Amino acid sequence: MNIPLSAPDITDKERKAVLEVLKTPFLSLGPKQKEFEELATSIAGRKYAVAVNSGTSGLHLIVRALGIKKGDEVITSPFSFIASSNCILFEGAKPVFADIEEKTLGIDPVKIEQAITKKTRAILAVDVFGHPAQWDEILRIAKKHKLRVIEDSAEAIGSTYKGKPCGSFGDAAIFSFYPNKQVTTGEGGVVLTDSSEIADQCRSMANQGRKVQGGKWLEHVQLGYNYRLSDIQCALGIAQLKRLHEIMQKRAKVAGFYKKHLARIPEVQIPHVDSSASMSWFVYVIRLSETFSRKDRDRVISKLASKGVQARGYFEAIHLQPFYQNVLKTSSGQYPVAESVSARSIALPFYNKLTEKQVEYVADSLRSALK
Repeated sequence: MNIPLSAPDITDKERKAVLEVLKTPFLSLGPKQKEFEELATSIAGRKYAVAVNSGTSGLHLIVRALGIKKGDEVITSPFSFIASSNCILFEGAKPVFADIEEKTLGIDPVKIEQAITKKTRAILAVDVFGHPAQWDEILRIAKKHKLRVIEDSAEAIGSTYKGKPCGSFGDAAIFSFYPNKQVTTGEGGVVLTDSSEIADQCRSMANQGRKVQGGKWLEHVQLGYNYRLSDIQCALGIAQLKRLHEIMQKRAKVAGFYKKHLARIPEVQIPHVDSSASMSWFVYVIRLSETFSRKDRDRVISKLASKGVQARGYFEAIHLQPFYQNVLKTSSGQYPVAESVSARSIALPFYNKLTEKQVEYVADSLRSALK
């Protein structure tokens, strides 16, 4: 049996939607972009959305729109996909890491407050694996210290924190639509905000620095980028967003299969979900017990591969990435919780169409690999 790590759920609805756009003259900057953005705002409970070609691009635009620049510091998590820190470096600012909570894997509010300096301008918190960050505390700290807040909700579309949707927190947020996400546009993302100023800035910069309204095509009023999302991709995204509830239910069912079949493996810690959160499952990441080293974990992954089960360490601690060690002079031991979690985490196969029989095979293969 061969079981991949992830697989998109594309139906005839998505294929038909894409083909319909190909029959029109509007392959980019057309009506599907507006429709896609309107759907995104309704899901996130925001006033404005700006479709972009990746979540990374969206984060970069937000950092620029907030005026974060060289000499500034932004507090963020060392346990995330690397884009949540790279977007700060893009503008010459410095990512300052704060360690994570062991249960939720989100940035620890206590550590955030300890990391604040005179140079701190913002907090960039991540809804890791679909689990919301501790937003009440993060927003309280930001208000106390007059800091801007960016929500990286790349992995959490559909999740909620105390009944409020992920993507709705802070000055601005992003969703990502890479193929392994709950919803995909192939490649893509969206900026979400309640600020017309941030939205207009992001929209202009995403379109080569053109005016949002009334400008000429070859008139550029500021530095910009080609971060646009095509109408072809937006059509795919619209069809997927309309299926979000269905997709979330399918993924929750698969997560339930894992919870059932992994319960009998004492060496495995399954994902924690706070009572304050409802989870839109992005990935299914387990942790091995503390008796396992990184080398042990890697051997388990290799044994799973030999049985046709694709698995991966997820995530690698950002501050231990070679580039970050070189640029920021970070080193092992600085963020012990993130390092410990990173060394023992395994992402198991997770996608909408995974059957209980396949999950049971993964669990049996894992139990064997742990011996």
